[in-house]
Amino acid sequence: MNICANRVAVRSIFAALCFSLFSISYVDAKEYHVSFDGDDSAEGTFSDPFRTVSCAARIAQPGDTVTVHEGVYREWIDPARGGESDALRIVYRAAEGERVEIKGSEIVPGKWEKTETKGVWKVTIPNTFFGDHNPYKTVVEGDWYVNPGWPRHTGEVFLNGVALCEQPSLEQVIHPVPDSTLADPDRALYAWCCGSDEGVTTIWANFQQENPNRELVEISVRRTCFYPSKPGIDYITISGFRFSQAATQWPAPTAEQIGMIATNWNKGWIIENNIIHDSKCAGITLGKERSTGHNVWSANPVFDGSLHYIEVIFKTLRNGWNREHIGSHVVRNNTIYDCGQSGICGSMGAAFSRIVGNHIYNIASNKQLKGPELGGIKFHGAIDVLIQGNRIHHTEKGLFLDWMTQGTRITGNLFYDNVVEDLYMEVNHGPYIVDNNIFGSPFNLWDMSDGGAFVHNLFLGKIRFQPEHSRYTPYHLPHSTQVAGISIIIGGDDRFYNNVFLPSRLADGEKIAGSYGLADYVKAGYPVTAGGNVYFAPAQPFPADTLGVVEKLPGNEVKIEETSEGVFIVLPDVEIPAAGAGEVTGAQLGMTVLAKTGYENPDGSAVVFDTDYFGQERSENSVLPGPFVEWSRESGRCKIW
Repeated sequence: MNICANRVAVRSIFAALCFSLFSISYVDAKEYHVSFDGDDSAEGTFSDPFRTVSCAARIAQPGDTVTVHEGVYREWIDPARGGESDALRIVYRAAEGERVEIKGSEIVPGKWEKTETKGVWKVTIPNTFFGDHNPYKTVVEGDWYVNPGWPRHTGEVFLNGVALCEQPSLEQVIHPVPDSTLADPDRALYAWCCGSDEGVTTIWANFQQENPNRELVEISVRRTCFYPSKPGIDYITISGFRFSQAATQWPAPTAEQIGMIATNWNKGWIIENNIIHDSKCAGITLGKERSTGHNVWSANPVFDGSLHYIEVIFKTLRNGWNREHIGSHVVRNNTIYDCGQSGICGSMGAAFSRIVGNHIYNIASNKQLKGPELGGIKFHGAIDVLIQGNRIHHTEKGLFLDWMTQGTRITGNLFYDNVVEDLYMEVNHGPYIVDNNIFGSPFNLWDMSDGGAFVHNLFLGKIRFQPEHSRYTPYHLPHSTQVAGISIIIGGDDRFYNNVFLPSRLADGEKIAGSYGLADYVKAGYPVTAGGNVYFAPAQPFPADTLGVVEKLPGNEVKIEETSEGVFIVLPDVEIPAAGAGEVTGAQLGMTVLAKTGYENPDGSAVVFDTDYFGQERSENSVLPGPFVEWSRESGRCKIW
């Protein structure tokens, strides 16, 4: 047994004695240090640090802190234990002011060899290098993954930190062509493919004019960077790191979901102030574990995937899916980009969580992966979740809430330049609240749900309303995971108050389904109520919105601009009349038809929409529609981030 393992055993025995003798969790909280120049046989002090985060993770007890100093750490951190409460956590943090990287990649071993084709090189790697997981033999697969017709691998090749594009054959690596679907079409000229037998793996790559032996070339080798391999690892904090380049697998909602940072089936994590990028599939997963099903539809495609998922839901309920054991995570102030499938996702494990202040962009923008699980944020089972103050742009879908969104509030978020839509609500029964958001993409909302309340939002693009009669999905007891019943989506049971519909001329109305404004909701099966909305033509009002106002759109163009100084909205010179609906409260919104539950905050407290997008208080006597207390701005521009 090495010194690190010995220390683990001693501390574990001492912690157990403390608990049994004094009925407390742990009385000897320590700070361990990790340094790139350290040694895992060291004491773990500031002057005698460990070499790996994993060594500290095997030792740390509830109340301890692991401080990691500047360097690149290429490892999968599998913590042996978690904390015991919100006050008695295990904290992993980057040392203040120091750049600490946790990478799922390795520098390519061996020397790249030139081939006969200019720009194309190859490297041959013994399979023993990969241990028990070779991402260049492992293909992306899972429920709802759309196979491109050839085996795309979970591995990735990076040239100076930028991912190359995988191709199905050496011929397409030798003769790559620009890809017009990418923001930079010439990025596709940097291509790679691979092949393996029992002994070796060979990677071919087109580096164009670059010599890979003189540049930094890395390959993804680990399937994750921070993930407990077992449940029961609660109350962990991860703060201030840079995570990148893991060979993550497609995280289907019916599968074990392992992102670059992944909570497994645990409770009470805080993931904050990190920079997370270049995961093959998902950046962060707050997800399901394996025992309740793993890609069950792929294993048994005889009946529909939605039926499989209903079975999985009841299995998770029997496996402790409730507020006491699962979820209640905080994911805040992270920057997440260049992930192939999602920035943050989770099936049921995100319940009761807070997703606040994150900047998420360039998700699925490399066009490598296809399927309905793509999104900046993609949750199934978002029960009592707060999604607040996030900036989501240049993603396939911005925020995608699928099944069982109930008691959730989506407030003060900024969406723009998303490819498909900003917000997709799929087969939920509510209640859920969407308030004080800016929806700036051409397609703002795809509403395939019941029971939403939309208050004080700014819609610059189209809205699509669509019932769904082919799938039965659950609704729950208030503030609980317990299923109260299942139903199809009749469509409607929605509320729209004090919103502004201001169509952007950048929106291509001919190519996007839906319409501006609320005219589509006349087709709803359940009643829809509306009041105090402002519709600028060509946005069309909901006929029953007797308090709404229809205005003519001026000639000025509406758009959202990114600059080095921030993000600005360019607005026409319009007057926003005071809302006829006045101040809106949750009590005014009533109760949903199916769940028979009112509109309130995720914690059950009463909701009053008395602050705006910026957190400024609204005046009870003069309530303006839209997300701003005041619409005053300099030169028609308003800074929104």
